[in-house]
Amino acid sequence: MPKLAQDLEGIVNHKLDALMPSDIRLFDRYVSQYEGVIKLTLGEPDLDTPEHVKQAAIKDIEANDTHYAPQSGMPRLRQAISKYVKKLDGVDYDPETEITVTVGATEALNVTLGALLNTGDKVIIPTPVWSMYMQEVCLTGATPVEVDTSDDGFVLTPEKLEEVIEREGKGVKAVMLNDPSNPTGVTYPKEVIEGLAEVIKKHHLYALSDEIYAELIYGDTKHYSVATYIPERTLYISGLSKSHAMTGWRLGFICGPAEIMKNVAKLNDFTITSVTNNVQAAGIEALENGLDDPKEFKEIYQRRVTFMEKGLKELGFDMALPRGAFYIFAKIPEKYNGDDVSFAKALAEKARVGVTPGFFFGQGGKGYVRMSYASSDEHLHEALKRITKFVKEN
Repeated sequence: MPKLAQDLEGIVNHKLDALMPSDIRLFDRYVSQYEGVIKLTLGEPDLDTPEHVKQAAIKDIEANDTHYAPQSGMPRLRQAISKYVKKLDGVDYDPETEITVTVGATEALNVTLGALLNTGDKVIIPTPVWSMYMQEVCLTGATPVEVDTSDDGFVLTPEKLEEVIEREGKGVKAVMLNDPSNPTGVTYPKEVIEGLAEVIKKHHLYALSDEIYAELIYGDTKHYSVATYIPERTLYISGLSKSHAMTGWRLGFICGPAEIMKNVAKLNDFTITSVTNNVQAAGIEALENGLDDPKEFKEIYQRRVTFMEKGLKELGFDMALPRGAFYIFAKIPEKYNGDDVSFAKALAEKARVGVTPGFFFGQGGKGYVRMSYASSDEHLHEALKRITKFVKEN
């Protein structure tokens, strides 16, 4: 096996030196060592992609659709995305100039940040939040500015945003929002979104809005997108991974004003050339004929979150109100002294239940654990039994 030439050691992109592997993924591997463990660690639907969506991809393959697709995505898919976003959030994006199809929402985020940020720029990121946001900002040479939202119900208030902008001074270029939130499941009220939009506009900033969980809202709660209020300064990022249980298909998209989307599309072209044809065919089917698919998923998740929330509260866990996505972000009982990492390790070792320490999602998550209820009812019922026994005995 070849060993790197000694004179080449250290001659690499040093922006990567500060980046660490995902703590969430590493901890998932850690809990996986325990035989019989029930994992509530990863944010992936346990449900299957709808059959009609799978069949659309199969038919596309059988039709020998095997040549390069347009770099920004098939026109029919971009048209479907435009109609979908307009129906969901009331924003009218031009399929020709304002929408780019990507390999999942993660790649969408990467090319969006790459198109916007320069070394020295700052991006305000409310925490707790999916840790990849911070890593991807750092990869551009910009600096993530974490804002602890744990005292404000896990939402970034307009007042707190104003305070952080004033404190940071020059260099703040964008604000990152994820609603509903990973890991908290919290949704932003309309008045908060409107207030944030005003602050972002006042300070001439971009809004980077991750809408990947927008379809998974429960009860009477409604989703409000910042793009509805300031579309002229918002980059709207989403995909079908969560809404249609298509994580492995890797299909995402970016919407935004044509002027900035020129650079976003250019970087996307250089990064991937184009998204796989049969995946785009599946996306067309999902958005043209599968808009009701998420409703069935929502009913399942609603039942699960109600069950888990009730059981955990009876054990002394406090939590953010989980009204979206498929996570419960629970504050561990006081007797564990806020040590979420030790609690999660002990729970895996002694009870064979895997949860994710809240600290991995930023300073705002310390003392909490994230539990994904994107797991079978059977597993969730057994996991709660094991958690109950662990809390009573340890």
